[in-house]
Amino acid sequence: APVARCWPEFAAGGKEAITVREVLTPPLELFRNTAALALLPVFVLILGIGETSKIAIVTYACFFPVLLNTISGVGNVDPQLLRSARVLGLSPVATFRKVVFPAALPTIFTGIRIAGAAAVLVLIAAEMIGATAGLGDFINYAQNNFLIAPMYAAILTTSALGLAVNYGLVALERWLSRWRA
Repeated sequence: APVARCWPEFAAGGKEAITVREVLTPPLELFRNTAALALLPVFVLILGIGETSKIAIVTYACFFPVLLNTISGVGNVDPQLLRSARVLGLSPVATFRKVVFPAALPTIFTGIRIAGAAAVLVLIAAEMIGATAGLGDFINYAQNNFLIAPMYAAILTTSALGLAVNYGLVALERWLSRWRA
């Protein structure tokens, strides 16, 4: 696989080399396949009800889409570009900065945009379950008190927030990718 070339290898005492990817994939897959909201009680128990637990659960939910898309983007860099960088005598840091990162940027931003949508969803859900403030808490309050119009207003506000996050990330990607046609 192309990505395997990007991971350093460790020699296992004369045995076949084991890549970092082979070592890290099982635990990462275990955590990736654990729903963020299923871990919310654990985060609240450890970090308490408040902003810290919400930030932690949103970070957890956003980590894997960004990680997987970054690995995919870096692993799918055109080998011709890497050979050209090597021929031009670029250092590994310069190769990453001038070749690998720009080539992987669209895929990385796909992961960031997916993570942005997940962040809004998980934040609202976390506020609905274990918070005393926020849009999610307000939606619950409005529902429980039959305040239908404010409840729908909060839902529409959530949608607008998600849309704003998405368009902000698209604008950032365009700005960072000015060099593309």
